[in-house]
Amino acid sequence: MSFFGFGQSADIDIQLDGAETRKMAEMKTEDGKKERYYLYYDGESVSGKVNISLKKSGSRLEHQGVKIEFVGQIELYYDRGNHHEFTSLVKELARPGELSHNASFEFEFNQVEKPYESYAGTNVRLRYFLRVTIVRRLSDITREMDLLVHTLSSYPEMNNSIKMEVGIEDCLHIEFEYNKSKYHLKDVIVGKIYFLLVRIKIKHMEIAIIKRETTGSGPNTFNENETIAKYEIMDGAPVRGESIPIRVFLAGYDLTPTMRDINKKFSVRYYLNLVLVDEEERRYFKQQEITLWRKGERLRRPLQQQLMAQQIQQVPASQSKFPQSHPQGQPPELVSEIEEQQHPIAPQIPPNATAAPEPPSPQQSQSPMHEEAPEPLPSATVTSNTTYHATATTTPQPPPQLEPPDEDIDTPKLPSPPTEPPNSIDSPEEEFLEAQAGSPSEEEEEEEEERESAVKTSTQEPVPVAQ
Repeated sequence: MSFFGFGQSADIDIQLDGAETRKMAEMKTEDGKKERYYLYYDGESVSGKVNISLKKSGSRLEHQGVKIEFVGQIELYYDRGNHHEFTSLVKELARPGELSHNASFEFEFNQVEKPYESYAGTNVRLRYFLRVTIVRRLSDITREMDLLVHTLSSYPEMNNSIKMEVGIEDCLHIEFEYNKSKYHLKDVIVGKIYFLLVRIKIKHMEIAIIKRETTGSGPNTFNENETIAKYEIMDGAPVRGESIPIRVFLAGYDLTPTMRDINKKFSVRYYLNLVLVDEEERRYFKQQEITLWRKGERLRRPLQQQLMAQQIQQVPASQSKFPQSHPQGQPPELVSEIEEQQHPIAPQIPPNATAAPEPPSPQQSQSPMHEEAPEPLPSATVTSNTTYHATATTTPQPPPQLEPPDEDIDTPKLPSPPTEPPNSIDSPEEEFLEAQAGSPSEEEEEEEEERESAVKTSTQEPVPVAQ
């Protein structure tokens, strides 16, 4: 509320670039509640827009300048008057003047260094925030916006297992072993406890994860322990030689990476505390420090790249106009047609078309019938074996579908010179002429047998005509 003209006369709103797609994370506040903030990483730029809107239309706002700051600071709860800033960047948005209407200003902090992770503990808080200030003579108008920062680490080069033997002399000797000494925040602690000597009556055994927060230095050092999780791993008295397995999942707890001497103000460490309780309620414990670190999330392909990959896979199936050797995306009735187009047995020639004249071969008849097209006659077709011989030797031609000639047609069949082995055809024209003759009649078969016998007497082998 403004009394006698004093107070805030404008509202400030900060909008971050990419806020719709930016990931958010939770962090505890001073009162213990959890709030969600926009998440940033070290070296990432922070940019956006500052909107200043006047509360009263037509009013004027005099100012001495408008600026925005990116601040990283450490707050100790026992010393609230002093805030320790380790990062401070300032951008001037407007020079001194007067605002008579609503205004917007863009800002960008390029590749800001964020050396520490955001933290909210029992006695200390480390925070990053943006602060917009409208400088005025009497009272400034400010607006702050908190940001959350996570620091990512890589796999440690050395990660040895923890193995130690502890106990009480002549009473209890145990050996515990953990598979690693450094764990990421979603890791699993695996280990075992081996009893070497047991002379006291143990009632049960438990393991706990303890966070120790240390603030201050020297005589003003404060330690605050917090039990994050506690498990009972054994119930009853163990015997010598017994082994107890340990498996603790860290993903379900609110953990932070291990912090050591953050700006020489505070530290955060984690311990595994092994506790044995006897029947007289005496507690025997051993603490072992472990190191926690934040693992980077698995990188995924952007949605745009995934859609492009799916489109590339769908393109071959949709190109039905250009069939491949193995057509995809075609209906079953079209597959045979596509294969015939790719591997034709013999092209179809119209019945009135004439074959190109070629010089006759030695085995070809000298009859002028090779210049004429065959006449369509009723009934039989030529066998497929003859057709495949023709297509294999020269340019493929269609297997003519002919019918046997009438009985009054008698075409003389002359034997070829015995220069080639039987059942050989040199050119498709010879097949074409011989196919025109059709199936021989009984009289023709007798005449052919007589000719063959006459040829045998003259020591010449006839070449049988294709049936």
